[in-house]
Amino acid sequence: MPTQTPEVQVEAQGDLPLGTPELARTKVLALLDQVREPVLSVRIRLTRMHNPATERPYLAQANLDVNGRAARAHVAAESMPEAIDLLHDLLALKLARLRRHWEAQRGGTPRAAEHEHEHEWRHGTEPTHRPAHYPRPPEEREIIRHKSFSLARETVDEAAFEMDTMDYGFHLFTDLATGEDSVLYRAAPTGYRLAQVHPHPEQLGTTAIPLTVSPAPAPRMNVATAKRRMDTLGQPFVFFTDDVTGRGNVLYRRFDGHYGLITPAE
Repeated sequence: MPTQTPEVQVEAQGDLPLGTPELARTKVLALLDQVREPVLSVRIRLTRMHNPATERPYLAQANLDVNGRAARAHVAAESMPEAIDLLHDLLALKLARLRRHWEAQRGGTPRAAEHEHEHEWRHGTEPTHRPAHYPRPPEEREIIRHKSFSLARETVDEAAFEMDTMDYGFHLFTDLATGEDSVLYRAAPTGYRLAQVHPHPEQLGTTAIPLTVSPAPAPRMNVATAKRRMDTLGQPFVFFTDDVTGRGNVLYRRFDGHYGLITPAE
């Protein structure tokens, strides 16, 4: 078990009750006793939104570096104490998944209680914990963040593990079985759906996760066209094939109502 307490950075924004940062720090540090790998860093962000239309204006986010692997949780609630409690519970789930992953690699057997906790969360509060998007009108939305990196070459099951551990709504990766740029996302509370630049469902084989595969290839377009599609349809993200590079790209809606763009590094 790790014996050294990592440095914890807490950032607070907005009008928050006195003692809130210390409460969040204490709640997150309490989880580290259950982590067998060294936790290298902890970053916590607490925010109160001042938009009157936001039903859950209190946001809490935590990012942990667990021996080189990232674990992330992001929640919204009607009060900051509730948000911190939700953050604690969701982060506990993420850390349990990491622990099971390492135990499986070492030939260990996960404890049944961890599976029961995941079942309860996945079929209970998970769909409602995510922060709501700021209702920014389409004509005001801009692409304010562009991330470009080498996509992980991994299996669909590995992509699902990465997506769940990082608390992402989708995960862009290169499928190991087909070599295709792909995006994995949740299609229902208990299922996943895969879209690919060129679908090859017959090559995927059996997956551990419940999976459906889109039979349609990713539409070929440029970023401007993808933005117009997002403006019109209001989808959380658009997966498309860039008409110049031929690679899979994702344009997604940020919580501030603007857009972010993810492209593979050449």
